[in-house]
Amino acid sequence: MAITRTARSIVRWVSVHIATGLSTTPDARAGALEAASAAARALNGRPCDLAVLFASGAHLAEPEVTLAAVHEMLGPMTLVGCGAGGVISDAREVEDGTAVSVWAASLGEGEVLPFHATVEELEEGSGALSGLPDLDGATGAILLADPYSFPTDAVLRFLSEATPLLPLLGGMASARTASDGSALFLGEEVVDGGAVGVRLDGVEILPCVSQGAAPIGPELTITAADGHIIGELAGKPALSKLREAIESLSDDDRDLVDGGLLMGIVVDNNKPEYVQGDFLVSGLVGADPDTGEVALGTEVRPGQVVRLHARDATSADRDLHQALSVRMEALGGRQPAGALVFACNGRGSGMFGVPGHDAEAVASELGGAPAAGFFAAGEIGPVGGEYFMHSFTATVAVFAR
Repeated sequence: MAITRTARSIVRWVSVHIATGLSTTPDARAGALEAASAAARALNGRPCDLAVLFASGAHLAEPEVTLAAVHEMLGPMTLVGCGAGGVISDAREVEDGTAVSVWAASLGEGEVLPFHATVEELEEGSGALSGLPDLDGATGAILLADPYSFPTDAVLRFLSEATPLLPLLGGMASARTASDGSALFLGEEVVDGGAVGVRLDGVEILPCVSQGAAPIGPELTITAADGHIIGELAGKPALSKLREAIESLSDDDRDLVDGGLLMGIVVDNNKPEYVQGDFLVSGLVGADPDTGEVALGTEVRPGQVVRLHARDATSADRDLHQALSVRMEALGGRQPAGALVFACNGRGSGMFGVPGHDAEAVASELGGAPAAGFFAAGEIGPVGGEYFMHSFTATVAVFAR
């Protein structure tokens, strides 16, 4: 897909107002009306330019009923959304059962362009992307993808080359319809696979990607790699070098490894030192004792610096609060209009031991600004100017007023 680059103009930020609504009512229509009416009341007569809908449980038995009820009550100009294993609204997380979360925005003079993107496979390893608008010059974008029918990793690599440095955030749908179909919402329709989303113009968005893992052990340089495979680290077979790194860990860090071992990859090597937010955290998905190679969940290249990471609730809590605090500082004292939250479905009470952790952190750091989202099967967000699909992260799109 060819993208023509155009001159970027100076953007005048406009007043944005955001509202949310949540319902756990078992009946799909009644629940959708309840959540949408709460959002409509909070908009206080302002038009709803964009609604983002996250639905679970009974709402996925007849999703058209839920969509119709939201349109009836809220009247959004544009609506996108997806099925969810659990939803988020303000300081509350509903990790299972029936729930619907509605996020509604009045964008003032800002503009929104909805899309339904699909990829047609041409031959093995290649495909034609259609339906995705040119994102050059946009001030932000939201992408919600079906994990079964959309090659999100490949599309994000393409966009990283075509239109880098954009606040592009979103997540992978984490539930399907009762008939096992794609649960992506666009307007009043449940669309068949692919990805849905919006291009935003004239709307200031601050991206926040908070990793749910702590760096441990030494930094190592990849000296041989091919695609997802690391052949050598620091001139030695990758597997043996990782074993050395693990053996050198303190007892406390070895305890963290028992909770799950991950690899952090530095995306931008042009720094004197690397801290937690500089690493793209990926899973170790395989190893070959005969060749000494290890496989990651993302592509790597020689020269990149890597470091072992481990899932750690304490570190994840600290990192999320710190990352959100940095975004608040960037706003220069302005109160945010609200936020969209895409949290890994491996977080929640299973990771933190209590429900509501990420939602409460967002509410606390953003001064109670309206926020909604869902537990995703993969989170989309930028690191080092490139876009990636993450795991164990809380990815937050902070909207300025």
